[in-house]
Amino acid sequence: MPDFGESDEFPDRADTPVVSDPIDDDAVREVVVRLARPHRNGGYVVDRAAILAEGADAVAILAWIIASAGVPEAASTSSKNRGLYGSLFSAEGTAPPKNPARYILPAGALSTSA
Repeated sequence: MPDFGESDEFPDRADTPVVSDPIDDDAVREVVVRLARPHRNGGYVVDRAAILAEGADAVAILAWIIASAGVPEAASTSSKNRGLYGSLFSAEGTAPPKNPARYILPAGALSTSA
C-alpha cells in the first residue's frame, strides 16, 4: 500500500500565490468592446456573467467600466408575491441586495479617442 504521508514531491499550494499579469488599459478596452452590446439609451451594456467568464481579468474589467463612467444597472423591483422562494426575502418583503446583472456604459465610452 502506498504511503500517503507528507511528501516534498507536491509543494503546498498555499505557499504559491496566484497572480496574473496585469493587463493594460487598451487590452481591457478590447475585451469590453467584445463583451458589450448596444443599449436602448444609445450606450452599451455588458452582462456581469460575461465579465466573470473572463476569469482573473474580471476585476480589471469591472474597474475599467467604473472608471469609464459605467454604472451598475438598477435592480428591478420584485412583485409582492412571495411564492416558492419567499424564504429568500427579508421580513419587509424585499429581496436581499445582490450584485448587478449588467453594467451600463455611456455612448462614447468605447471610442478609441480619449
